[in-house]
Amino acid sequence: MTSSFLTDYDLYLLREGTHLRAWERLGAHRRTVDGVRGTHFAVWAPSAREVSAIGDWNGWRHGVDPLSPTGESGIWQGFVPGLEPGALYKYSIVPQHGGERLEKADPFAFAMEMRPRTASRVWDIEGYDWGDADWLGSRGVRQSLDRPMSIYELHLGSWRRAPEEGHRWLTYRELAEPLADYVHEMGFTHVELMPVSEHPFDGSWGYQTVGYFAPTARFGTPQDLMFLIDTLHRRGIGVLLDWVPAHFPDDPHGLARFDGSHLYEHADPRLGRHPDWGTQIFNYGRIEVANFLLANALYWIEVFHIDGLRVDAVASMLYLDYSRKAGEWIPNAFGGRENLEATAFVRRLNEQVYGAHPDAITVAEESTSWGMVSRPTYAGGLGFGYKWDLGWMHDTLDYLHHDPVHRRYHQNRITFRMLYALTENFMVPLSHDEVVHGKGSLLGQMPGDRWQQFANLRLLFGWQFASLGKKLIFMGGEFAQDREWSHERSLDWHLLGDPLHRGIQRWVRDLNTLYRGEAALHQRDCEDGGFEWVDCGDDAASVLSLLRFGHARDHAVLFAFNFTPVPRHDYRIGVPWGGEWKEILNGDASLYGGSGQGNLGGRHAEDVPAHGRGHSIVVSLPPLAVTAFRGGPSA
Repeated sequence: MTSSFLTDYDLYLLREGTHLRAWERLGAHRRTVDGVRGTHFAVWAPSAREVSAIGDWNGWRHGVDPLSPTGESGIWQGFVPGLEPGALYKYSIVPQHGGERLEKADPFAFAMEMRPRTASRVWDIEGYDWGDADWLGSRGVRQSLDRPMSIYELHLGSWRRAPEEGHRWLTYRELAEPLADYVHEMGFTHVELMPVSEHPFDGSWGYQTVGYFAPTARFGTPQDLMFLIDTLHRRGIGVLLDWVPAHFPDDPHGLARFDGSHLYEHADPRLGRHPDWGTQIFNYGRIEVANFLLANALYWIEVFHIDGLRVDAVASMLYLDYSRKAGEWIPNAFGGRENLEATAFVRRLNEQVYGAHPDAITVAEESTSWGMVSRPTYAGGLGFGYKWDLGWMHDTLDYLHHDPVHRRYHQNRITFRMLYALTENFMVPLSHDEVVHGKGSLLGQMPGDRWQQFANLRLLFGWQFASLGKKLIFMGGEFAQDREWSHERSLDWHLLGDPLHRGIQRWVRDLNTLYRGEAALHQRDCEDGGFEWVDCGDDAASVLSLLRFGHARDHAVLFAFNFTPVPRHDYRIGVPWGGEWKEILNGDASLYGGSGQGNLGGRHAEDVPAHGRGHSIVVSLPPLAVTAFRGGPSA
């Protein structure tokens, strides 16, 4: 039995590359034909000679349930009566120009088998009863540039496990309440999930995706993932998703050589082969491929209520010579190194996401000096909402890796960032990439004895929250995980029995509380007027002082950093107003694991000019610590 599920209008939009809800038509869909309930299949395979649906209902026999070509569209479709949700299937494809018969998973499958098995699964993604209307109604305000955004990045398979059951993964549903409780308690505004699209290899952490429309079966069903997201939303926590349009793996059931031809990827390895990961690169200039990816981006936002996409490896998309030597890449039509097709795709991606969902966000992991990544496309930008400031991360960690006695010679590493801090809407990330591949944990990267390592880690987080830009911390960093992260085990939660680890956790929680509650620390994260140096030139003492302002500029928060273990007493700092400057944060407080030095609650500004300002306060700067003071006419 055959019946066309795709209308002429569907086919027109697919040919034009503007069918941005293509998941509603392609793939496997339950429907009724002539009173018979079954499943309709549709797959794009223009270089195929024969296509059939094979699965557990027909013994995986080729040709039993053939699909028919639909005109010149390259789409094959057919109806299998009686087929219920949960059925396993693949497409059996005979290439037009010879070669072995291929068995491919459905690119639009809503669910797949648990690895190492590779079949797609018929699934109905409708019917989940969402309860996050309040969150969605306020999302646009919550995610605006002048609101706090502090993101907890996590890998679902290793955040927590079930030690009493052989350290198995927790399911999406089992994770929902404890994750929401923890993130809420810690004061983060969002979580960012490392890729949850189906992937065959655990060690890729989800970054080598095969099932772009299928949440991984490792942790449950699509509805189980919806429950996790819904639970977070009900607690006022946003959910960002790591999304990977930059490359895909060679697994034989996946997209590579899908119909015997280079359908999704370039045929020439100088364009289609990723040298770093040994994977394939999408052919962004092919209309149908771009349509596939654009639809996928909207799918996660619309079907799963994802609040934003963090787009992985954008730099590798933008440059034709990325990680390639001379002769290993092909210049563009103008002789340049820019991938014009990829940049057009990225701009269109952001236009479509923000056009359909202006309250959602997109974030670029882009590691080069490409201009205007987070500026509107109508102004010549790429259109992202934010860009990860990887320069901030590298320079900050490089500075803190130095023994404090040598930091005086490297202070420009940490101050340089303010020369470009307002060129983009930045996020300042301390992501999973900084705690893998032999780098060790953030704590392990800090110099000095054990006490100094913890103090330096508090300095790192204090510097992050004082800096312009939205914040991101990878799981485990917030309580000073002391082993390098591994996807194969849970975080070391038992460390919270140690006062120093517990102190770091309290520190991050209190930083989040201050950041969220203090307008001066978030309202102007991405605009001029929110940051002023007081003194960035005291390299002899390795001391930095700065001011943060909100929109009203009727008060300020003063941060003073002492990057050495030598306390600085009677240290004078210029301030813009007289009156009381209340100490609102002290990284050396004993509850964080510090030595307990401070300023007895604050200081009164004197009419003594300093640092170009008419008033000043004389403070004590504790060792390897940041102190923060709030002052001004309205303070």
